[in-house]
Amino acid sequence: MTTIQRKETKPRMSRIVIHQGTIYLCGQVCADAAQDIEHQTQTMLDKVERLLVDAGSDKQHMLSATIYIKDMQDFPAMNMVWDNWVPEGHAPARACVQASMARPELLVEISVIAAKK
Repeated sequence: MTTIQRKETKPRMSRIVIHQGTIYLCGQVCADAAQDIEHQTQTMLDKVERLLVDAGSDKQHMLSATIYIKDMQDFPAMNMVWDNWVPEGHAPARACVQASMARPELLVEISVIAAKK
């Protein structure tokens, strides 16, 4: 039987799930939804980075990222922050889709899958 480790578990979800050396992060959003897309993207990615470290990984070990963006007009600005954050040569497989958000002030959300170091 394989072990599944869950961290920061609440009734609805776990922030981190680790199974057979693969780390799954639940959707992450910004620290302050009153800010613009660049700030929301940066603080969202900062949270991802902290969670990956907590799970025994880092952004160089990301396998996949799915980005949900409220308005595709923000796509270039979001990508600018993303491109500066992702280590050169370590870009994960990625999808980006326009989506309705859980709260109207949220502009971007991401879920990430990574390998343990």
